[in-house]
Amino acid sequence: MPSGSSIKQQLRQYLEREKPAAITEAVWLALRIRLAPVSESYLRELLRATGLPFDMPWAGVRQHTFEELEGSLRGMLEAYLGAKAAGDRERARYCRRQVIAAKDRAKFLAENPRTSPEKQAQKTEMAQWMLVWLENPEVFPAWVEARKKVLNP
Repeated sequence: MPSGSSIKQQLRQYLEREKPAAITEAVWLALRIRLAPVSESYLRELLRATGLPFDMPWAGVRQHTFEELEGSLRGMLEAYLGAKAAGDRERARYCRRQVIAAKDRAKFLAENPRTSPEKQAQKTEMAQWMLVWLENPEVFPAWVEARKKVLNP
């Protein structure tokens, strides 16, 4: 790819040429190499905008709403357990790193004085969900169902 091209242009050219049906591990890794030194978060943002299906754990953790967060954490759990079962310690660690980074973003927003009180409360709760996932991922599905009942009786 021409070095003067923007990341967006290079991505567009790649997608037009390769026509992937989904953002799989192979597509994710190829793009990380081709577009280096692009950040994962920026690449993920650009790829989400394409509307293509996005495999976990490469999709990361979405946390605009509680529904998005729950879906992301359940998807990440599936990827994490699959990696553990396959003995893929690096992928399991990658899953955990994605949740840790999302938790840190939520905590940052929860503690930011420029964030509205409503958003601070939402992000504090979301950080709690991710802490539970990190402490014991296998317990998360049952815990989140119980937690939703407490929050929305």
